[in-house]
Amino acid sequence: MRQDGRVLSAPYGLAWLLQLAAELRQWDDARRMSFNLRPLETVVVDRLRTWLPKLALPVRSGEHSQTAFAFGLILDYSTIVGDEELSTVVQTKAEQFYSSDHDCPLAYEPSGEDFLSPCLAEADVMRRVLPATEFAVWLSNFMPQIPHDRNADWLSPQVSPDPSDPKLAHLDGLNLSRAWMLEGIAAGLPQNDPRIPAIQSAAEAHARAGLTAVTGEHYVGSHWLGTFAVYLLSKRGISE
Repeated sequence: MRQDGRVLSAPYGLAWLLQLAAELRQWDDARRMSFNLRPLETVVVDRLRTWLPKLALPVRSGEHSQTAFAFGLILDYSTIVGDEELSTVVQTKAEQFYSSDHDCPLAYEPSGEDFLSPCLAEADVMRRVLPATEFAVWLSNFMPQIPHDRNADWLSPQVSPDPSDPKLAHLDGLNLSRAWMLEGIAAGLPQNDPRIPAIQSAAEAHARAGLTAVTGEHYVGSHWLGTFAVYLLSKRGISE
């Protein structure tokens, strides 16, 4: 971040920084680290409160600039620390950007370097914003392709053609992020929703593919895939 107030690492890096801050706040043995991080955490929150209202349109990419993914992380942080002002800002923007969306072109995903799904990330943030019954209706309009049986073939995991390539390795991360987003979407629906089995089946398939790729063989993947794996396995962002 620059002194003139411009947020250069928004939204991806700032959202992960807030996730780290939230994690440290919840960890009794990390109180000193949490205290030391607090000044930076405060600056990030202040900058986001200023920057987010200026954001006129969402970024629907499959990489760092994506808006929906960052919104989800920020909302989880604001819930943990009780920052209602920040939560309201993000929820307002999410509703402004996504509430009228429909027929997400899931068949166009992924792009060749994606580690995030534009469609699933949007649904994953909206399940944080809408009550379960309203989210179910919204999801029907947004992703009508979700089947009402346990068939997982509606969304297949990806295989990186070259895990040693910094960009192509992104597809291994896509499987992990898809898995946790699918789990979040299922958790946001009413318990009797007939789409849950298909969503969970797809989540399981993506989790298996994604976790298999978490190795130390290639630094271009190993330095970040582990964080995605932990986020998935810890069910971070999903209320029990």
